[in-house]
Amino acid sequence: MKEVFVFTAGYCVKNPGDGGYGAILKYRDSSKELLQGYQYTTTNRMEMMAVIAALEDLRESCIIHITTASKYVNNGCTTWIQGWKKNGWKTYDGLPVKNTDLWQKLDELISRHDVTWHLIDDTSSTEESKRCNALAISASTGKSGPLLIKVHS
Repeated sequence: MKEVFVFTAGYCVKNPGDGGYGAILKYRDSSKELLQGYQYTTTNRMEMMAVIAALEDLRESCIIHITTASKYVNNGCTTWIQGWKKNGWKTYDGLPVKNTDLWQKLDELISRHDVTWHLIDDTSSTEESKRCNALAISASTGKSGPLLIKVHS
């Protein structure tokens, strides 16, 4: 199986507000950057969308190392998601899980791969993470082109 390294970041100008994500996929000596902006979204949704976009870009099952500064995404995918699924997508106190649509999509995509998660302190920890953050900020302000669409959380 191919081994792919994924770096992600999400950003919102206000929370909620205009936001964007950035992702970098690295395989051997090549890399690919992904970014997109959204109106009326949240930082958590953008962090999740960065991972979703990267995983959707892969055409076959891979060994994947995902690096993120988002504790929400990391903990959600490594710890919380199994309990949510058992509880019918409800939290431990019976409330609906926020962003269920994206958690279900992440769960589906992750199941296709052998994924290892790497949580970093902040987006300035690596050059790739800095770049992802810059992509997310650029996408959130529309400087990446006309990529803004309406999304509700």
